[in-house]
Amino acid sequence: MPKKPTNRTNAVIGIIAVGVVLVAAVTGLKYLKNPAKTGAQKGKDKIQIPSSTEQVIDYNKLNEDQKLKALMQQRKAEYGLKKGVDIITKSNESFKVGETTVSMQEILDKIRLKSGDIVEKDLKSRGMPDNHKLESFGIHVVQPGENIWNIHFTFLKEYFDHKGVQLSPLSDEPLQGGRSSGIGKILKFSEHTVNIYNIKEHRLDKNLNLIFPLTKVVVYNMDQIFTFLDLIDYKHVNRIQFDGETLWMPAK
Repeated sequence: MPKKPTNRTNAVIGIIAVGVVLVAAVTGLKYLKNPAKTGAQKGKDKIQIPSSTEQVIDYNKLNEDQKLKALMQQRKAEYGLKKGVDIITKSNESFKVGETTVSMQEILDKIRLKSGDIVEKDLKSRGMPDNHKLESFGIHVVQPGENIWNIHFTFLKEYFDHKGVQLSPLSDEPLQGGRSSGIGKILKFSEHTVNIYNIKEHRLDKNLNLIFPLTKVVVYNMDQIFTFLDLIDYKHVNRIQFDGETLWMPAK
C-alpha cells in the first residue's frame, strides 16, 4: 500500500505549487510589457518608411544621366525654356556644381535675411503644419566671360520665343536719341529680380567676377519672374518706363 502523505510532504508540495504560480505570473507580466515578436511583428518591423532624402540635382551629370536630363527638359518645357537656365530645382531640393552641393533652403534663408524677412525654421518640430508651397528656381551656372546682361537677354529671348515673338539681337540696344529700349529697361530691371550666389563661399554676391569657373550661379525665382513677364504687352514694350527701381507702363 502507498504511504500516506505526511504533513511535511504536503507543505513541500504547497510551496512548489505557489512557486510555479508566482513564476507564471512574473512571466505573464514581462510578456505584457515586452510581448514576444511574432512573425507578423517582425515583418512589420521590416516594413518601415525610410526618412525622406533631399533630391540633389547634379549639374555635372546633365549630359550623361539620361533620367536627370529628361527631368530638366520637362521642367524647362513648362516655362518654354531650353538654354535660359541650366537646371530648374524646387525649394526643397539641392543642386551640385563641381564638388559643391548647395541646398535651395540655404540660399533662400540668405535672400530672406538680406530682404529683412524673418527666417522660419523647424516648423514641423514645433507642431505647425507645413503648408508652404514648393517654388521653382532656375539656376544658371556662370561661365568665364559671361555678364549679367547677356545672361538675362538669353533668358528673355527664350521667353518671348515661346510667346511667338522673335526678339532682334539688337532689341536691347538704345533707341534713336540714346533712350533705352523697352527690352533694355526690362533687362535693367531684371538685375534687381535675380540673385547671384557664390557657391564656393556660400554667400550672396553682387557681381559675376569669377575667381575660377563654376564659382557662381544666377538664381531666378521662376514663378515670380514669369508672373511679371506675363504682364508685358510686347506691342507697346517701348512705352515701358524704368526709374532705377520700379518698372511700369504709363497710362495712354
